[in-house]
Amino acid sequence: MDLKSRNKIDPNFSMSSMTDIVFLLLIFFLLTSTMVPTNVLDLKLPKANGTSVQQEQVTVSIDNNGLYYLGENQIGRAQLEENLKGLLNNQTDAAFILQAEEESTTGDIVFVMDIANRNGYKMVLATQPKD
Repeated sequence: MDLKSRNKIDPNFSMSSMTDIVFLLLIFFLLTSTMVPTNVLDLKLPKANGTSVQQEQVTVSIDNNGLYYLGENQIGRAQLEENLKGLLNNQTDAAFILQAEEESTTGDIVFVMDIANRNGYKMVLATQPKD
């Protein structure tokens, strides 16, 4: 007597549906990752071809030693914001020029940029002309 079971279990597992899901997830992540903005900046030091405007401008300078100058007068870091407010208080489009030497630290430059941002001043970063 030949007795066979009606429920046969197939020992083979089909991976085709799982590979479809994996490929769909891969495509989804590839598409969405290109739309996410990165925080990496490719910065190069600016050199500009342009004309200079001959107006009386307020100039803030930073040398390599971290000393601040307002115009030609050396000024302390703590007094810089108050003196800028005094000079730019009555101007409608208050702006100043930042001249920073090449080896000045980023912290010093960001300090001056923060002053400009807090007070709503426009700031122009001075560059050297191209050779």
